Amino acid sequence: MVGNKAGKVGKYVALLLGLGITMFPYLYMLIQSFAPWDKVDRVLIPVSLTMRSYKYLFGTHGLELPWLRAFFNSIIVSTSSAFLMVFTAALAGYALSKLRFKGRSLINNFILFHMFFPSIMILVPAFLIIRSMGLYNTYGAMILPKAVSAWAIFMYVSFFQTIPQEMIDAARVDGASEFKIILKIILPMSKSITTVIFLFLFMARWEELLWDLVVVSDYSMMTLNVLIATMQGPYAQYPGALYAAATLLSFPLLLVFLVFSRNFSKGFGLTLK
Repeated sequence: MVGNKAGKVGKYVALLLGLGITMFPYLYMLIQSFAPWDKVDRVLIPVSLTMRSYKYLFGTHGLELPWLRAFFNSIIVSTSSAFLMVFTAALAGYALSKLRFKGRSLINNFILFHMFFPSIMILVPAFLIIRSMGLYNTYGAMILPKAVSAWAIFMYVSFFQTIPQEMIDAARVDGASEFKIILKIILPMSKSITTVIFLFLFMARWEELLWDLVVVSDYSMMTLNVLIATMQGPYAQYPGALYAAATLLSFPLLLVFLVFSRNFSKGFGLTLK
């Protein structure tokens, strides 16, 4: 009896320790963003807190770099890209799992190959294409090349294969088009897995840096990631502002996860089956 209690206590201690190690960098960043400037990175927990770092970003000193515009740029780019990737993945996943056509196996194999193909190898050709199309320094340069996700297609194909073919055949007999079947039958049955896919795609796109850094040079078009990366030099003497900007960058991810946490848990369970 005593041994069982000791084992449970040990497990809880290990879990709390792991949680503390995982959360420490974020908590440290959050606390330092509110720390007085003469205490940033000098004390773990400052005695007093201040909004100076945030006022610096959005006040007169921060007007040289459009922080609020960069924040909304990140929202526009990440949300648009995530929705496009979910939409294209749902269409492709349905076609590859429920339609019979020549070359389907070849396309499936290509998607699997693309999942393991390092995207850095096509960075230069993709940039040259974007520039030749006149999309440099535009939202299109950041959104369109990220409109398709091989991982999302693979996830949808795996899930759609579990949906009974009889339901789809019955809808076809009733005169429903393939697109209507996707909208009225397939997607409503896929809410949980779609939530998981959207969240992962949104988070991955929100954290994207290299591509956005390559295709945008105008400050007014930069995402928050790129703006933080480019401000290291002029803002190096203001670490509090850096922590504040990084905190703002992480806030939407936390908010989106909290809003969709219930569906995320359900959908993640489906991916493990």
